[in-house]
Amino acid sequence: MHFVASLVTTVVLLAPSVSAVCLGAPGESQTCRNRLELYGRSTPKGDKYLIGVGKADITGPIVELSLAGYGKFEQSGSGLRQRLYSRAFVVADVNNPKDRVAYLVLDDLAGDTAVRYGLLEAMAAMGGDYALYTGHNVAMTATHTHSGPGGWFNYLIPQAPTFGLDKQSYQAIVDGAALSIKRAHDSLEEGYLDVATAEVTDASINRSPSSYLMNPEEERAKYPSMVDTTMTVLRFQRARDYKTVGILNWFPVHGTSIYNNNTHVAGDNKGVAAWMFERSMDGYDTAAEGFVAGFSQSNEGDTSPNIEGAWCDDGTNVMCDVATSTCSDGTSERCRGRGPAFRENDAGIKSCYEIGKRQYLGAREALDKMETDPTPVKGRVAGFHFFQDLGNFNFTLPDGSPAATCPSAFGYATAAGTTDGEGLGGFVQGVFTNLPSNMWTWFFTTVGRASAEQVACHAPKPILLDAGRLSKPYQWEPNMVDIQVLRIGQIVVAVSPTEITTMAGRRWRDAIGAKAASIIDENAIPLVAGPANTYAHYMTTKEEYGAQRYEGSSTLYGPNQLAAFINLTVDNLHHLATGSDILPLQTTFAQDNRQSSLSLYPGVFYDRHPGSKPYGAALRQPRKTYSRGEKVSASFQAANPRNNLRQEDTYAAVEMLVGGKRWVRVLDDDDWFLIFTWRRTSLVLGYSEADIAWETNRDVEPGTYRFRYYGDSKSLFGGVQPFDGVSEAFSLI
Repeated sequence: MHFVASLVTTVVLLAPSVSAVCLGAPGESQTCRNRLELYGRSTPKGDKYLIGVGKADITGPIVELSLAGYGKFEQSGSGLRQRLYSRAFVVADVNNPKDRVAYLVLDDLAGDTAVRYGLLEAMAAMGGDYALYTGHNVAMTATHTHSGPGGWFNYLIPQAPTFGLDKQSYQAIVDGAALSIKRAHDSLEEGYLDVATAEVTDASINRSPSSYLMNPEEERAKYPSMVDTTMTVLRFQRARDYKTVGILNWFPVHGTSIYNNNTHVAGDNKGVAAWMFERSMDGYDTAAEGFVAGFSQSNEGDTSPNIEGAWCDDGTNVMCDVATSTCSDGTSERCRGRGPAFRENDAGIKSCYEIGKRQYLGAREALDKMETDPTPVKGRVAGFHFFQDLGNFNFTLPDGSPAATCPSAFGYATAAGTTDGEGLGGFVQGVFTNLPSNMWTWFFTTVGRASAEQVACHAPKPILLDAGRLSKPYQWEPNMVDIQVLRIGQIVVAVSPTEITTMAGRRWRDAIGAKAASIIDENAIPLVAGPANTYAHYMTTKEEYGAQRYEGSSTLYGPNQLAAFINLTVDNLHHLATGSDILPLQTTFAQDNRQSSLSLYPGVFYDRHPGSKPYGAALRQPRKTYSRGEKVSASFQAANPRNNLRQEDTYAAVEMLVGGKRWVRVLDDDDWFLIFTWRRTSLVLGYSEADIAWETNRDVEPGTYRFRYYGDSKSLFGGVQPFDGVSEAFSLI
């Protein structure tokens, strides 16, 4: 029965076999192959599930708010290179739909307690079946881009660059994440899941090799690389016509291709990869309309996309010291990781595109494998979640010895930053003596001086800030963290609130896989994902912790943190066994700081324009003619973009003249190569300007184009009014 349906569907839908699939990155030279060669459909062999995918805009304030990730007050947003999205993937048991999971991939720095609370409240408020999405079955993961707006965190320290909680930024993520789940839920239908892998060996390196080498030699010998290079891809294929509705993959690489001198909002390399994949599938007869591609993080804690290594930008042209990441002057401020296009003076933009493309091509390779050698997904759908206070968690190690975690604390190396982004002056990674004594050390040790007990618990970490004990005006960093594991058939995902290093992730996966073998009939596929649900910084192995580079220094709960997470997840895996309907008892919850948070960043007071230049007026026009491959730009009289986030919409557009009389939009904010920039020209008068720039390439269709700018102005005593402006036409030849 299934074979006949598959054969008929294949013949009908694949009859026009002369069309081709092109496997290069969109907008570049591509290798094209016959669709039948790649995507001749085979009969699914896995279990049938309810599957759904959804995507929604989470772009927050793109100007005047500090970007989240590098912790630099001065890295304030000035515009938009690429909109940010929440991509939701829902899987439910076809016979018992209450058994379901929703896996979110947000183009953001991390998951967050405040945002997660808001999301779960939004789903409950929708009522009906939307209320089935709860704390147990919703995982809120992030791509870990360092180029998204900040201001949405639950705890005080990550709120500092934005002077507290920015409610507009917070609400943008909550609303978009909820909408993505709603869209995924509304699209639920019967379908199948398959898994395949691909090796991506040229997209990351280990940025702390001296820490990695602290791990036992016999353990390191089991792996060919200091980073995980395997990308795992999950395909969502609907049953009625075997079209693919989406893919979700896991691959570890930091979202730090774009440097900390960038001020345009973007999804970094995973945002590029998702955009490429979704764009490449548009119009394919094997892809459903509304195809969604999620590029999720894994154990990326010590990985870097700056694959050329860390070099001293001090004129010496030598690599930084391996153990301390310092240069000839003994400091780390001039030590900088280099991406594949590091010679470009573009804040890492071209390197970002290249690392994104390499992930995209890896995901395409895995998808191709599924047409000939898929691993079908079979088994139960389930998930559990609970909060655990790691401020003092006592447990037993596998060898029977006792262990404990500690209240959260940062070491001195955290202040040094990494080779992907420098920290405060005077601090160095990997040192235990001759620690700096400056204004920052005086401040941190004064407000958060560690007790002797805390120092002993965290040893050998030299504590700079005893953050977990600070609760005025509210908690500075979490002690209460999320413990979550999801099961989708034989796939078991440990969802971590931390950035997990390579070897820590391997140990966790091995422990999960060993335990899962006793509750899963198929060969278990263990995965780790993070940072998710909240942000609890890093997690290293105990050996890496001893090196006290940035990752170990930022492992908040002491040297036994990884062992604690393994204990808490492995000991609760029985909740995911077939037939189990008991969930972990939840008696304590993470602190909700939304109502008590500081919110000191002012809103928009007013906009104005010169009398002779109304809003939307073109101030600088493009030339009449450009060659393809040139950059085209125009400037407009503007208003503050914070007046309207234009979610699910656009600030900038490129329109093409069709048939000599009709203008059709061909590009908007979603496109990587269309850049929107805003700047104030007079704070007192409320004047501002906006630039739209288009980085064309050789594959753009020749023709006549123009820019359109969409804005919203705010008067001092009135409301917000929309407007738009159009440039003169220009030709691409």
